[in-house]
Amino acid sequence: MIDNKLKIGFVGLGYAGFPMACLFAAKYPVVGFDLSKRRVAELNSGIDHCGDVTREEIECMFVNGAIITSNISDLQDCNVFIVAVPTPVDKNNRPDVSFIANASREVGSVLKKGDIVIYESTVYPGATEEICVPVLEETSGLKFNEDFFVGYSPERINPGDKINTPRNVVKVTSGSTPESAKIINDIYANVLGRELTFPASSIKVAEACKVVENAQRDVNIAFINEAAKVLNSMGIDTNEVVDAMNTKWNSLGFRPGFVGGHCIGVDPYYLIDRAKMQGVDTHLMTSARKINNSMAKYVVDKVVEKLRERFGKDIHEARVLILGFSFKENCPDVRNSKIYDVYRLMKQHTKNVTIYDPVVDSELVRNLYHLTISTNPRQISRYKYDAILLCVAHQAFKNLNIKQLCAEKGFVYDIKGFYPLKSFKSLTMERI
Repeated sequence: MIDNKLKIGFVGLGYAGFPMACLFAAKYPVVGFDLSKRRVAELNSGIDHCGDVTREEIECMFVNGAIITSNISDLQDCNVFIVAVPTPVDKNNRPDVSFIANASREVGSVLKKGDIVIYESTVYPGATEEICVPVLEETSGLKFNEDFFVGYSPERINPGDKINTPRNVVKVTSGSTPESAKIINDIYANVLGRELTFPASSIKVAEACKVVENAQRDVNIAFINEAAKVLNSMGIDTNEVVDAMNTKWNSLGFRPGFVGGHCIGVDPYYLIDRAKMQGVDTHLMTSARKINNSMAKYVVDKVVEKLRERFGKDIHEARVLILGFSFKENCPDVRNSKIYDVYRLMKQHTKNVTIYDPVVDSELVRNLYHLTISTNPRQISRYKYDAILLCVAHQAFKNLNIKQLCAEKGFVYDIKGFYPLKSFKSLTMERI
């Protein structure tokens, strides 16, 4: 069954689903489904704008017979379905499970006896069996754990990471019965290798694994952000402190900054919300979210304070350049970008705010944020800036002539400790 009889249907071809579909296509017949006709057309033309899959990898996928479609009926011959759709939060930071429920409805319309549905979307523990399974049963008319089975294997895609890729990151797997759990683990092992799978004892354990590991990172970053506020008040450079800390073997190496994106800035809310349902207080995780969400205002307040020191109370005409818009370095992903908050808050003080990011898709930024940004260095070289904020540590920024961009009384606020202080002796350099 594992080698010859399976046909895998991928539901959701975003930054998580599509890379896995490419890997699976080397071992199994694959049909990829996405509701977005634009996304399907993009992938069929060999282009992946939202992820790290190369044209060569896409072409190889098609050589192996894979099909990309926006018609769910094209998946009716599949007997394993892997669902990787967004699980965002709403404006009140409550889990929005509408995407995963709708995806379950789509799968349910083509589900047959003996089929397996595996979810990779990040959810709170219990969501697969409490939300997805009832939708599958209702839509298909089949009975859970008798006619069909489910599993959960959390996606661990790290956008922009060329080292820790889907090819070499351990995949946690689980199933709704011991037999289905073994089959699911074997499916992933056949693609990744047995050494890169970890069978969890239950679906809930696998679900918890993802939200807890991201909440852990959120808490650690919040700690260094809070420490940075203390150190900054004392005139101590936090990045220098981290450099010193990193000489010890057990230093975690976290640096201050913004927490955005679709994982660390979102996933903890799923666990926090579930905790409320269980009657459990999550003081630490809730505080971490508040601290990390406060960093945009903290940075803008510091920059405004410095501008007023240099130019007086009226800084409405001051020119500010923000370097970076994606949620992390060397990555085009702009979802839940906290740099937008920096921009929005900065615009309350000065009308002249420019964002430069050569890594992102400016059209996507325009569509998501109704914002025009610069992606070509020639677009920003026409002006001298009173404040330059390094918000994202793109390697591309190493080639910028910061001294030439800075006005006579201007300064650089390097949030990430990206630029060596010794290189800026003739400039005022501020760091968290």
